Formats: sequence, C-alpha cells, structure tokens
Amino acid sequence: MAKTAAAVLYECAQCGWRSAKWAGRCGECAAWGTVAETAGVEPTVRPGGRAQLRATVPAASAVPIGQVDAAAARARPTGMDELDRVLGGGLVPGAVVLLAGEPGVGKSTLLLEAGALAAANGRVLYVTGEESAAQVRLRADRIGAVSEALFLAAETDFGALLGHVQAADPSLLIVDSIQTISAAGVDGVPGGVTQVREVTAALTALAKQRSLTTVLVGHVTKDGSVAGPRTLEHLVDVVLHFEGDSRGQLRMVRAVKNRFGPTDEVGCFELGEFGLIGLPDPSGLFLSQQHEPVPGTCVTVTLEGRRPLVAEVQTLVCEVTAQDPPRRVTSGLDAARVGMLIAVLKRRANIDIGRHDVYAATVGGVRLTEPSVDLAVGLAIASARSNANIPGDVVAFGEVGLAGEIRRVAGVPRRIAEAERMGFRRAIVPAGSGLMPSAQGRDPGSQLKVREVADIREALTAALGG
Repeated sequence: MAKTAAAVLYECAQCGWRSAKWAGRCGECAAWGTVAETAGVEPTVRPGGRAQLRATVPAASAVPIGQVDAAAARARPTGMDELDRVLGGGLVPGAVVLLAGEPGVGKSTLLLEAGALAAANGRVLYVTGEESAAQVRLRADRIGAVSEALFLAAETDFGALLGHVQAADPSLLIVDSIQTISAAGVDGVPGGVTQVREVTAALTALAKQRSLTTVLVGHVTKDGSVAGPRTLEHLVDVVLHFEGDSRGQLRMVRAVKNRFGPTDEVGCFELGEFGLIGLPDPSGLFLSQQHEPVPGTCVTVTLEGRRPLVAEVQTLVCEVTAQDPPRRVTSGLDAARVGMLIAVLKRRANIDIGRHDVYAATVGGVRLTEPSVDLAVGLAIASARSNANIPGDVVAFGEVGLAGEIRRVAGVPRRIAEAERMGFRRAIVPAGSGLMPSAQGRDPGSQLKVREVADIREALTAALGG
C-alpha cells in the first residue's frame, strides 16, 4: 500500500530553500532569520520505489509544426517605441511579463503610460495593491494617461482580482505589484515565497487560458535581483529590469529573459514632471557641455545591447600627503577595473599614480560596465596625471589587458558610425579591427580618421602626442 505521511519542513521566505531542520541562516541565499516552519507532505511512493505511469487522452492531438497558426502569437505594439524595442515588437497575447526595479525608479509610471496607450486597441485592467485608486488617478492626470478603456481597481485579494478580470474582460492585465496580492487557502504572508509562487502560477495559467497579456510588477532585493523564489523567473515569459538613478532623469529597460524577442536590446527613457519620454538618441545625455578640452576627460562609444552610445569619462588625480592613504573613488564605473588600469599604467607605461587620489566618474549618470571602456578610462587617468588635454574630437574604445595590450571588441563598425554621426573626427581602436571602408560600410570620403593601436603606450602617444 502507498504511504502518505505529514512532515514538518522549514522554508526560507527569501528564496524558497527547504530543509527538514530549522536553521538560523538560509543554506541557499545565506539570509539570516528568514527560515520558518511550513506544513509539508511527503510524496506518495509505490512499493518498489517506482511511480505508476498511465497514458491519458490529450486535449488536442499533435500536428506538424508547419500547420500551426502563428498569427495569434504575433506581437502587438504598445505605442511606446523604446519599450517595444526591448520586447521585440510589442506584447504577445497570452504572454506574462515581469517588470522588476528599485523603489521609486518609475515602474508604475511606465506601465500606466503603456496601459493608456494600449487602451486604444482594447480594454486594459490596472490592478494596484500598493496605492489607492485616487492616488493612481492623480498620477494619470499628471502624465496624461486617462482613457475610457483603462479600468482601475485597488485590490490585494486574488479572488477579487479574478472577479475584476471576468467583469472587465480586458486584453491587457497589469498587476502592481505581485508581492501585494494574496490568495486565500495558501500558506504564508503576502509577499512570501509561497504566496508569490502560487499567485504567479495561477495568473500564468489564466493568461494562457484566456490569451490575456499580463504584466506583473516585482520588487528587487538589495543586490538588484528579482525578489522571491527563483522559479518566479521560470514561470513568466519575459523578465524586464527597469534601471536608473533615482536622483537622475535617465531610465533604462533591459530584457533579461525574452521568449519572443532579443535579450540584448535596451530602451532609454527620460523621467520628467509629466512622465517618461522615450529617447531614440540618448548619446547627447552622456557628454559634458565643455567647449574646450579639459585634462582628465575622454569620450568612448559603448554598446548597450545592439545600440551604440557615446559617453564621456571624467577623472581627477590629486597628490596626497605621506600620512594619508590614497583613495580610489568611482561613480558609474567598475572600481575593480579602474584599480587594474591604474596598475597597468604604472607598470606598463611608467605613470606613477601610487601616491595620488584617483576619482573616476561618468557623465549623465550612465553606468559603463563593458570592457571596451578600459582604453578611455586609462587615457583619461593618464591625461589627468600629466595635465595634458585629449583633443575634443577623439573617441577611444578597447579592452586593456594586464600586459598592456589593447584587445579587440565587438561592434567596431557600429561604434565608428555612431562616433562619426556625433561629429568626432578621430578614433583610437584596437589593432587588428580590420576597418577598411568597404568592410565597415562607410563612405571612403569620410572625415573620421581611425588609428589602430596595439598597446597602452601606443594609445597614449596617439591621444596625448608623446
């Protein structure tokens, strides 16, 4: 006879890790005080340890893939070009999208604008569990997101949410946020692992059953990852991250997972008093307004997905006294890579920066993590140390190795074309990039001159003239 016995399990409220014994620290995410008791049931096991397998009649028979109608799964534009770029053309009917971001970054504003635009093609239901309906209406009036086909409900109960879906029969459902919705009969508090997992699974099943496009707002942890169990990202079809400095105006949407489009695209927005404005050409935001070259600055071209962005790196080098330890302060750059570049400049180019403070930052609040910005950061530090200007019409990009060599990077033709479009006349690139006019698709009569360099010494000579 099969046996079914009740068991006592302990589950982490952060990541869903389970254990038969209580622990003060989670064995998966290493969080303290998050393991609590939960009711569990041991699985039913047949004699011999083998599960019984029985064939059932499928709901629909399998057909050749060439006979499957794909028209129902075509993306529908939301009306926001930058968001559609990241999604791969728009929202797919029946898809479940998870949008995560830090508090105050503008997730609700983005979805409220997108919902108002999508309401032109069908009903949209916006369910808020963090604000009242009146508070959402005030924001909608401010950003101009009021539509007769946009329905608003303030609910935290999952059963009531299903009732609103049946009554409104929308083509797009927005839930802000998934951590505030709780289902009766499910263990755990709202926002806990069990509640979030069960509610998301139920909404995913509802979306597939009714071909209802669903967008869920999710919270993030202190390290920037999506809060809740890891299975949450596996349940949904698309995972988007909404990033940006709360003190700045630039916002970026990145696709971490996308079953219907690319995952290397990025959408840029500017957050203002009247909502979010798409930025099809954001390069000008990342350049300073200095008319004359200043020591310690260098312009680079980075790739955000497949989009080239022109950005400026600024550095400041100050001598310190013998008693004070030197400081290394970065903003928008990887501190470890900046420290590595300082060591490479000292060892491979004989630039002594050991007893100096080094401050490195980006313009416009953009975060540059691509290795191709190494060359621009190294040139900017050398420029600040020698108090020599890098000409304002120069861009530089390339990865710097520990031996001082300049390594090739991807997308060189696109970077060169963007730099030329922005008015730059000289480019310092890694050797071996193979930039012939016919190969890169540029006009042979172009005014931009490309200088290929093999190591950091040659790059310093090309940028600083000696």
